[in-house]
Amino acid sequence: MDAAERRATVLKAIVEEYVTTAKPVASQTIASSRALGVSSATVRNDMTQLERDGFIVQPHTSAGRIPTDQGYRYFVDHFTSAGSLPANQRRAVAEFFASAHSALEDLLHETSQLLAKITSHAAVVVGPQSDAVRVRHAQLVALQPGLVLAVVVLSNGSVEKEVVALEATDDQIARAGRVVDTALVGATFASPSTPDPTGDALSDQLATDVLDAFARRIAPGSQPLYVGGASRLAAEQDAFATAQSAARLLGMLEEQVVVVSLVRDLLDQGVNVSIGSENEVDELRDCSLVLAPYAVEGQVAGTVGVLGPTRMDYQQALAAVAAVSQQLGRLLLP
Repeated sequence: MDAAERRATVLKAIVEEYVTTAKPVASQTIASSRALGVSSATVRNDMTQLERDGFIVQPHTSAGRIPTDQGYRYFVDHFTSAGSLPANQRRAVAEFFASAHSALEDLLHETSQLLAKITSHAAVVVGPQSDAVRVRHAQLVALQPGLVLAVVVLSNGSVEKEVVALEATDDQIARAGRVVDTALVGATFASPSTPDPTGDALSDQLATDVLDAFARRIAPGSQPLYVGGASRLAAEQDAFATAQSAARLLGMLEEQVVVVSLVRDLLDQGVNVSIGSENEVDELRDCSLVLAPYAVEGQVAGTVGVLGPTRMDYQQALAAVAAVSQQLGRLLLP
């Protein structure tokens, strides 16, 4: 191999060794563990050039080298892809989705826990926005005098509820229920059909109030966020630049709208792996985020992702989010 190819191979070895050991990597380690066909002196010269080019850095005098964000980026772009998970992890994913019969909220929460378990990092799952799926059935039920419960079943299996305050008789509620069902079934909250009025003003008002209540659910940032394995960030704090980095990241994960918006923006830019300083959000400057969208009825409904320090196994993380996103999308098909 020529010098450029050999230096790329040395960089790959440094990243893989550092991810495994969490210790700076010496030239002798690379020369003895990789079949490069060159001396440790040549590897040392290659590492010096890689350091000059910004791919690796020497954290302490006389120590080995560790990858920079630029080095991780080169590694991800040139040496990783969404391959297959190890057999035991593939089996765990398949068994989880084969036996998953929970309501949507519970399913997405459990999916985040599964992804955290198989990657050993924190995991995020962004749920479908209400306008991403269609309505199967809608019904109005009297809760008590002056309160009406609207129940909608969506094509992804989730059940949405709204309570409307309005005095109405059972007959008026039934008429309004037929209007809501006609307007929503086969449509989305964002684009209901326009049914004929019932002729009863209160029934029509009740139907309008219910449709308006569900329409408000499509406001920006309304997608639910589920975080699994957040405690792993605290356990990984030694992998962050400062002891406060993991704490700040945990705080950010509590800001649902911020995280959902960040994930959406990254995928809109075609980004599946965002590394360290590439992140515009300060709390993520010591982190990497590996993402994959999942689709329902051919349209992107949400996202699964892995969040952890830049020293992560990118190959495994990419394989995990790919496998989980595919299985989740299949399960949510109507």
